[in-house]
Amino acid sequence: MSLLLEVIVQTVADARAATDGGADRLEVVRAIHDGGLTPLLSTVRAIAAETSLPLRVMVRENAGYELAPGELPALRRAAAEFAEAGVDGLVIGFARSGEALLEDVERVVESAPHVHVTFHRAFDALTDPLGTIPRLSGLRNVDHILTSGGDGSAEARCERLSQYVKSAGPGVAIIAGGGVDEESLSLFARAGCVREVHVGRAAREGGEPDGPVSAARVRRLKQLTNTARP
Repeated sequence: MSLLLEVIVQTVADARAATDGGADRLEVVRAIHDGGLTPLLSTVRAIAAETSLPLRVMVRENAGYELAPGELPALRRAAAEFAEAGVDGLVIGFARSGEALLEDVERVVESAPHVHVTFHRAFDALTDPLGTIPRLSGLRNVDHILTSGGDGSAEARCERLSQYVKSAGPGVAIIAGGGVDEESLSLFARAGCVREVHVGRAAREGGEPDGPVSAARVRRLKQLTNTARP
């Protein structure tokens, strides 16, 4: 069984390269150097016209994990517009002092009540990520959690990812993301600790954070996902 490969894209050219390389899903952002912020609606529509791949779209107005004063209307408007554009889901997450701010997630997605949500790497800022998974699973919109698996070696991360998968159950998919390179992706595939992986720098020319997505690099990553256990 092959792992699902999600690739971060910022432009139509990125989306075209990721599609040509064999990506399974795209995460659309702008300002990737800030961890990814809300892209323009026009960019999302242009990417949707270029590829048939599912799109998960970032809804985030600052580089932190807290909802800043005055941001809620813009986030709600973006969520509603992306949902109307027919995206596969939104990418959202809020945390403060090690605690997930699920009420803020709900306040944003109230404007797009039927769209799926990936809770992003705000999850990695939590004091008790494992213990928070049941609460996230209880939100009707959340069907994915994006996480690096914490600090340490790829083997240690894989073990934590396995624990997260077990806690999440069948209703919420754990996506391994954050520092995923060829070596760690290959390990995750062989060990079977997750069924989905998320890449940014590893899919870009020269491994540069702001470099364009390379179809050849995506193709290589997709080949590595095919080592997954059945």
